[in-house]
Amino acid sequence: MTSSELWTRATAERYDTEDAEMFSAAVLGPTLDFLAELAGDGRALEFAIGTGRVGVPLRERGVPVVGIELSEHMAAVLRRKADEDTLPVTIGDMATTVVPGGFALVYLVYNTITNLLTQDEQVECFRNAARHLEPGGRFVIELGVPPLRLLPPGQVAVPFDVSERHLGFDTFDLVEQVLVSHHFTLEDGRYRRDASRHRYAWPAELDLMARLAGLEPERRVADWDGTPFTQDSTKHISVWRKPTTAARAE
Repeated sequence: MTSSELWTRATAERYDTEDAEMFSAAVLGPTLDFLAELAGDGRALEFAIGTGRVGVPLRERGVPVVGIELSEHMAAVLRRKADEDTLPVTIGDMATTVVPGGFALVYLVYNTITNLLTQDEQVECFRNAARHLEPGGRFVIELGVPPLRLLPPGQVAVPFDVSERHLGFDTFDLVEQVLVSHHFTLEDGRYRRDASRHRYAWPAELDLMARLAGLEPERRVADWDGTPFTQDSTKHISVWRKPTTAARAE
């Protein structure tokens, strides 16, 4: 098992409700368009498929989808939406778990590569993606750009959501390249506190991980709708391609 923190039953049961905005047509539509185009007539493998927010509707579009998920509780919620024959899911970590067959597309959305808390594990995640890809296949990652420009000297926290029902902020360990996301959610007049650890990575660092895995950079945009990526972008969608030639890194 990798260093990823396990999602509990309680977290899995409320995940779809608390992240309801991420299930909206405005968010999912461009995501599915982007991934379906890359998959073409081939199969897709989702690392950390979770409750199937992306995998289930992508399968409904006709793309054969297979998932890898570390949390049995998250997979159990997905299973209410699609059976094993429709969308197979293997319980395991995304850095080392291998499933049968080759894929035209491997994808990892919503910052999930940061659940791997060491650089070595993130490198192995890229290697695992390359291992599953057919020649010419693509690996796609959706990831936020670390907001370190917002940190003045001496400050270690950056808020990312301040609303009536939720307060969220990240604290940063700049030496270890780890952030902790803190959530205070109002429920029945009281605040529930949750926290999760993540290893953030820069786009250039991911490109080097891809190179080590034998993958070539193909495209980087700021969002699923193809918005150009600039120095002011807060996240990126990056695509790497497995060469069609036999020469590649092992």
